[in-house]
Amino acid sequence: MTALVYLHNVVKRYVRGRQTMEVLHQLDLEVPAGQFLALMGPSGSGKTTLLNLISGLDRPTSGEVTVAGERIDQLSSSRLAKWRARHVGFVFQFYNLMPMLSAERNIELPLLLTSLPGAQRKRNVAAALELVGLATHAKHKPAELSGGQQQRVAIARALIADPTLLVCDEPTGDLDRASASDILDLLQRLNREQGKTIVMVTHDQKAADYASRILHVDKGQLVAASMQSAV
Repeated sequence: MTALVYLHNVVKRYVRGRQTMEVLHQLDLEVPAGQFLALMGPSGSGKTTLLNLISGLDRPTSGEVTVAGERIDQLSSSRLAKWRARHVGFVFQFYNLMPMLSAERNIELPLLLTSLPGAQRKRNVAAALELVGLATHAKHKPAELSGGQQQRVAIARALIADPTLLVCDEPTGDLDRASASDILDLLQRLNREQGKTIVMVTHDQKAADYASRILHVDKGQLVAASMQSAV
């Protein structure tokens, strides 16, 4: 498998006052296309920082970050923003939906930045709603949906532009166990049936078990890895 994500000798430091904190230490990582990777680790281990570098939300202090064939650590801010819009779908712990918009309008938002005509946007949104099992909830606003349904809307929004990479930061952290299982089942199906490459940060071993690969981040280093059998 070709590496969709390639990090080499990546260092990330933050300066706070007179202190410099090195969060990631000469880290190397390859994620093949079509893999579902879970990043685990305690709070402060650097796993979310690593996810932010992979998705182009942050830049390394030094080292190489190549994703989808592009050295994103070398892109200008404007080119990086365009790269993210084309290649990355984001799913967060909190759903970040617009409360006054319906599910279908929330999902459509990323397409408003494209040249797609309205009729095609509508068809794409309907297909995304069907994919996440919410075809009958298109007109519902977030307050009319459960937490699990809101996260499904967020996943549909992340998928609507057909991103190369889906990044998920604690996507089940605000859900009860039953709703979390539904979301993880959906992510696993997207990976297995749609071939989506997924990188997910989680502190929950049960969530990580849905991935095909687990890496543990501790004190800025990848310290252990395991291949998972099907859940």
